[in-house]
Amino acid sequence: MTHGDIVIRPLSSAAEYAACVALQERTWGGGFAERVPPSILRIAQDLGGIASGAFDRDGRMLGFVFGITGWMNGSPVHWSDMLAVAPEARNRRLGETLKRHQRDLLMARGVNVMRWTFDPLQSKNAFLNLSRLGAVAREYGRDYYDNSDSPLHAGIGMDRLIVTWEMTSERVTRRLAGENSPPACDDVERLPLLNPIVCDEPLECASPGGIPDVDAVRIAVPSDIHSIREHDAELAMRWRHRTREAFEMAISRGFEARELVRAGKVGWYVLER
Repeated sequence: MTHGDIVIRPLSSAAEYAACVALQERTWGGGFAERVPPSILRIAQDLGGIASGAFDRDGRMLGFVFGITGWMNGSPVHWSDMLAVAPEARNRRLGETLKRHQRDLLMARGVNVMRWTFDPLQSKNAFLNLSRLGAVAREYGRDYYDNSDSPLHAGIGMDRLIVTWEMTSERVTRRLAGENSPPACDDVERLPLLNPIVCDEPLECASPGGIPDVDAVRIAVPSDIHSIREHDAELAMRWRHRTREAFEMAISRGFEARELVRAGKVGWYVLER
């Protein structure tokens, strides 16, 4: 697969496996304890997993995706463990292209479901996963990973939304083909907001009170949680606790997260029954 002048393909040499490890450390910090070593990258490929890189015309790795394939409830399922894009290659939709590449390889092998996790406070990741790729999140994991030594994960815990990407579904195929655009602000702004914004500067939300008898609701998250965390760690933790309450309440009542709508300083998750 190509993306402009970038070629995306499986890793195939010791130098490429080493470059993947280097990009992991560049992304999550030097000495990152959860980095995947070259031996596991190679073995995973031999056993049906995926370890692919995005390379520029000079052969320099600009991104990678890694995952393993197993079985769940009697059917093959791929767990997408890591995806990273080098800082100089971001905002070019390279992450989306890596996921499309991953999907193409898996579907050719008869694997039609992919799962992964992401931090629900990371609105950019939410927009890619839900609104661009068409995945949904039906599970919320409180402190899903016990801890991490990566500075990217420090200060606000390890809560995660667990994503399911049903790669052959009508929702996904139409979304990837551009036939079913994500909703705009005007389409969803009248839906009940479970954690109302109570202060614009600094940006803060209230705890959820309850869920009305409707088929769709919103949950607000900051557009830039990193900036909030850097300036006010306690405020960032309040965002974590209040959004956690909202997600756990909604999901326990049969809602699933289907979209992330950008609305200036906030992003609105749209959850439907």
